[in-house]
Amino acid sequence: MRIVSLVPAATELLFALGRGGDVVGVTHECDYPDAARSVPKITRDTLPEGLTPGQVDAAVRARTQHGEAIYELDEAALVALRPDLIVTQALCAVCAVSYDDVRAIAARLDPSPNVISLDPHTFGEVLGDVRTLAEATDSRDAGVDLIADASARVDRVRLAVRGRPPLKVAALEWLDPLYIAGHWTPQLIEYAGGFDVLGLAGERSERRDWDEIAAAEPDVVLVMQCGYDVARAHAEALRYADRLAALGAGEVVAVDANAYFSRPGPRLVDGLELLAHVLHPEAVPNAPSEPLTVEL
Repeated sequence: MRIVSLVPAATELLFALGRGGDVVGVTHECDYPDAARSVPKITRDTLPEGLTPGQVDAAVRARTQHGEAIYELDEAALVALRPDLIVTQALCAVCAVSYDDVRAIAARLDPSPNVISLDPHTFGEVLGDVRTLAEATDSRDAGVDLIADASARVDRVRLAVRGRPPLKVAALEWLDPLYIAGHWTPQLIEYAGGFDVLGLAGERSERRDWDEIAAAEPDVVLVMQCGYDVARAHAEALRYADRLAALGAGEVVAVDANAYFSRPGPRLVDGLELLAHVLHPEAVPNAPSEPLTVEL
């Protein structure tokens, strides 16, 4: 089977299912696992490099309002790859090439490949996507094992934090403008022994203002900017140190959202373990990576 993955999370999932050798094309953002870096890239970012978060937001809004894509797909390269399966998504226009464009291109190919769109809103739906992709790639046993391992790890975290007072958490997905995280993140916070004071599980990320965050009186503020690693998130948090300090939280922590929260793939469980370590380090002493405390 020849597979093209147009979503970084799907690329991670395909490799986790043992189908990495079948992946013949990926996006320019598919950087995990390391083997994915050597697969031909058939997309590019249309936004210039070096933009601030505010400039990124403005550019994305301008392009989407005019019906223009954020990512460009190399149609000729896709055709040359002769895929049997294309994995894409329609959940977020900022996160991947246009779903409609992918469908239109696939319809013109002969033979026409199967197109699967993975669009989870909750952690349970992420696990459901494991089943969907495992079925489509004849990897059912690997899918069962992957779900069983993820479920066992979730149970271990929930057991470790059981009975501990939940901490109030504000999860900030973007700082300029200010967005709170939605989708699966509020669930992960709950599983990790916290309570998301503003985000709702299964709902889209929402724009809020700083006064709303302060009024919620969070104990912990998570700076988890979509697509940023921990170093970039920490640097951006320092730029907004005065605003973050005004929220009155006991702790402000920057985490690697690009690896553990932005992508609805296998590493969300690593993100859960990271959150539990942040909120209850005495109960969960180990984490897949170290968060960075923001000194205010």
